[in-house]
Amino acid sequence: MNKKCRALFCFILGLSSVSFAGLLKTGLPLEQLLETPNPNWDKGLENLYNGKIKWSQMPEEVNNLAKNKKITSSDDFPLLGEVNFINDGEKETGEGGYVEPGPSIQWIQFDLEKQSKIYAIILWYYHGSERAYHDVIAQISNDPEFKKGVTTVFNNDYDNSSKLGKGQDKVYKETFQGWPIAVSGKEGQNVRLYSNGSISGEMNHYVEVEVFGR
Repeated sequence: MNKKCRALFCFILGLSSVSFAGLLKTGLPLEQLLETPNPNWDKGLENLYNGKIKWSQMPEEVNNLAKNKKITSSDDFPLLGEVNFINDGEKETGEGGYVEPGPSIQWIQFDLEKQSKIYAIILWYYHGSERAYHDVIAQISNDPEFKKGVTTVFNNDYDNSSKLGKGQDKVYKETFQGWPIAVSGKEGQNVRLYSNGSISGEMNHYVEVEVFGR
């Protein structure tokens, strides 16, 4: 291991939480890359710390509203895991740490039990290998069917393959640090998250989701 790698390794070991723009702090899992890294695989993908995420003012006291709330899914019988893995606070990506719904476009949905002001959503898909998921879309609505009053707060479906409309957000690479979405106080009771497989295959893999608001 060269000096640069050792420094990075020590940095990662010492990192148990991260603060986004000084506004929001969340715990982190250990980094677990279970496959040989490819130094060229992620060229052109969005990076977590490139400074492009636009955060607005956030109240000092926000909580993870998704924790232990009811979750539903487009797939009632995931191939691996259970949907309540997604808000149990465990962010490790190893075996037994994620839910694998069926292939192609799938969604999971949180019922926050009441209309809430939402300021951030943080996603952890499978981060045990270098990959990016297709058509990551985050929506908020008071309608549990998401047929009316739907606000899309993130969409990187650049070719409308999900049939939910083209998005302008960038495709990003999965890491143990998750992916934060700034939501700016949008109001709603339900949060729905889509994905459509990844560069590694047609399956979807959800590890953990946090929804910060009040």
